[in-house]
Parts: sequence; C-alpha cells; structure tokens
Amino acid sequence: MAAYAIIETGGKQYKVAAGDTIYVEKLDAEAGEKVTFDKIVFADGKFGTPYVEGASVTGTVEKQGKEKKVVTFKYKPKKHSHSKQGHRQPYTKVVIDAIA
Repeated sequence: MAAYAIIETGGKQYKVAAGDTIYVEKLDAEAGEKVTFDKIVFADGKFGTPYVEGASVTGTVEKQGKEKKVVTFKYKPKKHSHSKQGHRQPYTKVVIDAIA
C-alpha cells in the first residue's frame, strides 16, 4: 500500500491518502456510490509518464453540493452601465477508501 498518491480529476491534481476527504469538480455519481480514479500521476514512489500503469484510487461519494456564491460586478464609469452576476460552482465530496 502506498502512503499517498497524486490523482488527476476535473483538470486538477490532488494529493490523497486513505481516509482523506477531498472536494473535486462535480462527478456523475450519487451519494453512497463508489468511484474509481484511474489517472494516477504518482503512487508508491513511482511517477507516471503521464500516468502510473495499473494504479487506481477508490473512494465513496459522500455528497453533492455547491460552493459559496461568488459575485462579479462590472461597471463602466460615467456610462450608466453596470451588471451583477452570481455563480455557485458544483462540487462532489469524496472520502478516499484505498490506494491500489
């Protein structure tokens, strides 16, 4: 068993170990389902080119949610023009079960 691994999902890389909780970009999985990450950049002291062959990380989806609202406000001075827009990014909370 590796002490930790670096996985890639949603265009980002995460350092994970068994028992860790991570927030990743939204996955198509319901709460309680098992997910497997196959894009392993580093595991068991080996770096992949680009990914480590035969390595995988399994986890359980704890919940789906949305982050706090980010508000963007644009305006053009002296032109009576402004716009306000909010955005909430969806995420998936995953608990890492094992690194294989």
